[in-house]
Amino acid sequence: MSAMERTVIVGVRLKGGDERAELASLEELKRLLETAGGLAVATVVQERVRRDVATVVGVGKVEEIADIVRREKLSSVVFDEELSPSQQMNLQELIPAKIIDRTRLILDIFAQRARTREGKLQVELAQMNYLLPRVTERFGRFEQQTGGIGTRGPGERKLEISQRRLRDRIVRLKREIEGVRHQRSLQRGNRRRTSLPLVSIVGYTNAGKSTLLNALRTSRALDVLADDKLFATLDPTTRRVKLPGGRLALFVDTVGFIQRLPHHLVAAFHATLEEARDSDFMVHVIDSANPAWPDQKRVVEEVLKTLGADTLPRLDVFNKSDVLTPAQRALARREGRLLVSARSGDGLARFLSLIETRLEVGLAQRVFVLPHNRRDLLPMIYGVGRILSEKPAPGGTRFRLKLDEKIGARFKRNCRFLRLLRNTSLMKKGGRAVSLSEV
Repeated sequence: MSAMERTVIVGVRLKGGDERAELASLEELKRLLETAGGLAVATVVQERVRRDVATVVGVGKVEEIADIVRREKLSSVVFDEELSPSQQMNLQELIPAKIIDRTRLILDIFAQRARTREGKLQVELAQMNYLLPRVTERFGRFEQQTGGIGTRGPGERKLEISQRRLRDRIVRLKREIEGVRHQRSLQRGNRRRTSLPLVSIVGYTNAGKSTLLNALRTSRALDVLADDKLFATLDPTTRRVKLPGGRLALFVDTVGFIQRLPHHLVAAFHATLEEARDSDFMVHVIDSANPAWPDQKRVVEEVLKTLGADTLPRLDVFNKSDVLTPAQRALARREGRLLVSARSGDGLARFLSLIETRLEVGLAQRVFVLPHNRRDLLPMIYGVGRILSEKPAPGGTRFRLKLDEKIGARFKRNCRFLRLLRNTSLMKKGGRAVSLSEV
């Protein structure tokens, strides 16, 4: 969609349906249109018992839309629906403008926003899958090609060539994306070997996920794009975050969700969305300033269930508390919500403390002595465990810390030079003094 393309948006309100949800969907469509670079100059809503099979809104409403297009000299019509290929073809014949459905609009935004090779591949695959059945409808249907009498001719028709090229491209894209998925799997394995927990940030689009990640990162040079637009970022971004106890964690910002997220996109972006499924902990960022946040929360939970990530430990965080009224903030706190403002920093200290507490479940306490000549290991020790105490000891420094047993196993393989601390007073206190090589 070109910049500032003038359009009319069309919605369907079913009798007996949720009117509030339908209005919220239309408002969201306007935001999507603005993000794509368009401008809605008119809105048409048709109330019906059921959607029309041929044109969604019925022939009479189609004529009204066509009149608006001619009068306002509009270039496109955007439907808040996922149109079938036949519906799109019928509408295109009756309305003198480009017909765009909700799915195609979202695909257009993703195509604009994709920056990495991986993101571009995934968007193109989704576009090809969307286009394939529409090419069929536009040019007609395949003729039977069984060979023999009556079937000899000049060869493939235009439709068959278009279909074959699309299918070949889809096969190549799937092959390349499979390579991307394998690469991501290797990257996740490498992150596991760093002994740092992985926290994925999920949420509805424009809830403030990227702004939150920027507020938590350790270096301003590593800021990610955070814009007040839907789907401002598509490619997952990982940053190291220092928790209050000194332990480091990896936070990954994932692509945002939306109502009726096109299934083409869910399938194409599966390699990216696996970041959420394979994390140790999940942070669900909710836009507390949006009246429709309960519906948005439900949409995210449904997508997570589709990905098989709904059973991971999760913390719901209500962002944008700085734009709430005092009464709204008081009500949210009475209801037990964790309020933060990624923009102002309010509530982030408590948020990180809760994350640290959740990540410490199952950690074991260990005591060891680090010799003076191996001070180079201090950054590793500070990064992978929570230091409970650090005191001078004969020949080195005695540490007591909480440590993941899996990480301890790696220390056992790689840090055998750390010597055993024998101290009976520690045993009397219930502590267990061991070297890092024994953890």
